[in-house]
Amino acid sequence: MSKLVIIRHGQSEWNKANIFTGWVDVDLTEDGVAEAKRAGELLKEFKFDKAYSSTLKRANRTLDIILETIGQTNIPVTRSEKLNERMYGDLQGKNKDQAREEFGEDQVHIWRRSFDVPPPGGESLKDTLERVTPYFENVIEPELRNGKDIIIAAHGNSLRSLIMKLENIAPENIVSVEIPTGVPKVYELDSDLNVITSQFLT
Repeated sequence: MSKLVIIRHGQSEWNKANIFTGWVDVDLTEDGVAEAKRAGELLKEFKFDKAYSSTLKRANRTLDIILETIGQTNIPVTRSEKLNERMYGDLQGKNKDQAREEFGEDQVHIWRRSFDVPPPGGESLKDTLERVTPYFENVIEPELRNGKDIIIAAHGNSLRSLIMKLENIAPENIVSVEIPTGVPKVYELDSDLNVITSQFLT
């Protein structure tokens, strides 16, 4: 049996400003730093073998704060752009209200909440899934099968892709799954990586 903890980064500057972020490398807010510290406090009884993160600062800082809080800064950390947030293309850097005015509320809703319709120049959730899933299967799954306990700090949509796989959620349902910032979700997995239990720590 192994444990997998996934966590969406703490609140970022652009989360707070209601701006489409995607691959833009923005930092955490003070509240985001506090969320990461609180996540670390919740995870103090866990002992991780390896950690994974995206290449974006907000996820890296969240992971670093957690590992510092739990006293495990010596474990191997792998950072990969395969775990980056969904690339939002022409929407990146736009305030969400501004985007609705420019493109229309219905169109923005389709881009945000459909599974396979990307915004111009960006990725759909399906595209993100096709980037995240092979990385998880080829790099992280073998560690879990060997009984390693893993923590992944990433983003709303890259983590939706993992949740979809782990929990067998249908494409039409995954788009409405909300993942709060800075709240760890813990999976206990059997040797075949079936989910025994899963819960958010609050």
